[in-house]
Amino acid sequence: MPKVVVLRWGHRPRDQRLTTHVALTARALGASGIILAETSDQTVRRSVEKVVENWGGPFFIEENASVKDTVRRWRENGGIVVHLTAYGENIETSDVMDRIKASGRDVLVIVGSQKVPPEFFTEEISDFNVAIGNQPHSECSSLAVFLDRYFEGKELSKKFEGAKLMIIPQRRGKKVVKLSD
Repeated sequence: MPKVVVLRWGHRPRDQRLTTHVALTARALGASGIILAETSDQTVRRSVEKVVENWGGPFFIEENASVKDTVRRWRENGGIVVHLTAYGENIETSDVMDRIKASGRDVLVIVGSQKVPPEFFTEEISDFNVAIGNQPHSECSSLAVFLDRYFEGKELSKKFEGAKLMIIPQRRGKKVVKLSD
């Protein structure tokens, strides 16, 4: 299966919690890593690295990446770029997901945190502009729906390597077991 990496654009210091949630959503739902474009945030990095250390991986985080350089390198390595936007092709009413999967290529998923530049909608940046519905919504929710559709739910039973902790599903209550130190 091709790998999926998330490119987070527009992170601002006030976005730490949401960017952390985007990273954790990406990890939990099958992405291989997250790249923070044009910025660095040690609080986000530490949060993500702590989750990977305790709950397993692999999952990477990179910072200060140029969007254009990241897109160029991604394509040079044979990948495609998907921009999640409320203005794109509707994931439910179009065949956009079929076309993405049919490519058989690694996927770089761009999610913004603020208004993205118009060039993000062009072929210079995006191979696909995909909407999770065509209403305003959170980038975290759009990423979750996209990844679930992309991996067809299989990501929900993924086993994470090197996990020290694991949740034991049950009807009521909470049960977490320690796997190792």
